[in-house]
Amino acid sequence: MKKVVKKTMSKKTIVKKTAVKKTAVKKTVAKKTAVKKTVTKKPVAKKTSVKKTSVASGALIEPKKLAPNFTLVDGAGVSHSLADYAGSAVILYFYPRDNTPGCTQEACQFRDLHAAVKKRNGVVLGISPDSQSSHASFAKKFNLPFVLLVDEPAASGTPAVSNAYGVWQEKSMYGKSYMGIVRTTYLIGADRKVVKRWDKVSVTDHGAEVLAALGEIG
Repeated sequence: MKKVVKKTMSKKTIVKKTAVKKTAVKKTVAKKTAVKKTVTKKPVAKKTSVKKTSVASGALIEPKKLAPNFTLVDGAGVSHSLADYAGSAVILYFYPRDNTPGCTQEACQFRDLHAAVKKRNGVVLGISPDSQSSHASFAKKFNLPFVLLVDEPAASGTPAVSNAYGVWQEKSMYGKSYMGIVRTTYLIGADRKVVKRWDKVSVTDHGAEVLAALGEIG
């Protein structure tokens, strides 16, 4: 009888030990799971904060407001400031890229009307983010008699003058968004105030429209 009792006690002891081990394992697993959940929350917060600060652009200049002064170089490296043209009306047009169909058509319109613009005491200045060499080649290829100014993007990726005039905007193509020049023309009076602005320009007959507006301000 004594032997039987001993066996029974040993079985109970084994059951208790097993139960203790299982409970300990469950607690450990629960703790590890909780730690993992806490760690995965941190990267999500970081991604959200980056998106909020990634895009910034200036506002378009409204008519009757003073046009911001600037200094940029042309294709030959010569500096030009808006203040240099005080006393003359300025046709300041922003375009996306040299040697593209729409930009070429627009430039050639201003080329063909250049003599008429000069008779009305006006000057034409074109601005895009292209390089000096690109501007020089573009002007030579199409015999452009007016100045093309270089507004290359800064380290931030934003061209300063285009941004100051509000034409550096979010665009989309094939479902993808990106920042770029939205084709825009400003007519600036001799007093450096904006007379008229053309947004999202359609290049067909655009040169003639601008010339007509220039004629109205005398």
